[in-house]
Amino acid sequence: MFVDLAKIKVKAGDGGDGAVSFHREKYVASGGPDGGDGGKGGDIVFVADSNLSTLADFRYKRKYVAPNGENGRGARCTGKSARDLVIHVPIGTVVKDAETGRLIADVSGKDPVIIAKGGKGGWGNVHFSTSTRQTPRFAKPGMPGEEFDLTLELKLLADVGLVGYPNVGKSTLVSVVSEAKPVIANYHFTTITPNLGVVNMGDGNSFVIADIPGLIEGAWQGVGLGHRFLRHVERCRMLVHIVDVSGSEGRDPIDDFNIINNELAKFNEELSKRPMIVAGNKCDMATDEQIERFKNYVEEKGYEFFPMMAAIRYNVDPLLNKILEMLSNLPPIKQYEPEPEQIIVPDRSERYAVKITNNDGVYFVEGEWLLKIMKSVNFDDYESMQYFQRMLQIGGVIDALREKGCGEGDTVVIYDLEFDFVE
Repeated sequence: MFVDLAKIKVKAGDGGDGAVSFHREKYVASGGPDGGDGGKGGDIVFVADSNLSTLADFRYKRKYVAPNGENGRGARCTGKSARDLVIHVPIGTVVKDAETGRLIADVSGKDPVIIAKGGKGGWGNVHFSTSTRQTPRFAKPGMPGEEFDLTLELKLLADVGLVGYPNVGKSTLVSVVSEAKPVIANYHFTTITPNLGVVNMGDGNSFVIADIPGLIEGAWQGVGLGHRFLRHVERCRMLVHIVDVSGSEGRDPIDDFNIINNELAKFNEELSKRPMIVAGNKCDMATDEQIERFKNYVEEKGYEFFPMMAAIRYNVDPLLNKILEMLSNLPPIKQYEPEPEQIIVPDRSERYAVKITNNDGVYFVEGEWLLKIMKSVNFDDYESMQYFQRMLQIGGVIDALREKGCGEGDTVVIYDLEFDFVE
């Protein structure tokens, strides 16, 4: 099954916690703090894999979590950093933030791409030793790893995209100019997935051609099958618009030509500016007047016209030669640049936001930043308690309690810590 769209959740590893430890050795009094730092959490890394052609694997596994870094240990031993979690995706996979739509990466090259960074390890208590604080009984916890809900879109890498109505001969052309063998039948939507073929022109020259399932009017809004695969045209360096010049299905070839061009422009305005040539297929079923009328119309629009009969490869080589000539003057296949993350610097109130609830004279305090601080504090140690009190002052918790009416002797509960408020 051809799957070119998937949604997954990724979570990089958390950093290990710093250690609280003191040097102990015979005949060495007061050896001092020697708690080591925590190890770094594992990254989430995407790698382009030429052996994959769809995103089908992500239909069955949707959550990917990298391992956490090890905690620090005594004797200044740093915890081991975790291994990265490597995820293989097809070449041409575009990774977006599902929540904001921000383009994070285009996985099209050989180099691995880090999608989510693992958290840094926390500092051990050896970092907090000063001339006045010689026995710090606290350390820093590891930082959490990045976490994203991702949308994966596969956009095939091809030099040339074949576009046109269903049953005009796109798959037939691919089958006669390359080794690709798409399903070919005389009914609409025979092609239900994009097909890639490599056209070998000799002398070391070749290009990749993509057969896009047939488009119809309204495709950009979701009508027919082609709308699902229009994203695969976006990378193509040029387009070949194939039209049934005989009007064998009762449609006017000129109308077909204009409708498909409008669908491309509505889906993505850039596609209307993409270099394009026009191939008139099924010439054996058309009159000279039909061919001449369509040829004149297309050339008036500024496009080169190539009449052909794809099924018997009649007049196909001039078309291929023109494609090769145009490609030699066009830029390489488009790759998308990551969009910078919009960084919003929170003000002081947001950085140290707390929720205070008064329940019958007991004040309950909650805040994510408080949880991180509490993980690093040893409440049996006087210096650690001083550090915690300073953070409550800096974070505005004491002032916020006063504003809520908390006074001398009132009970304050911060998660599993309970104490009496002192003015």
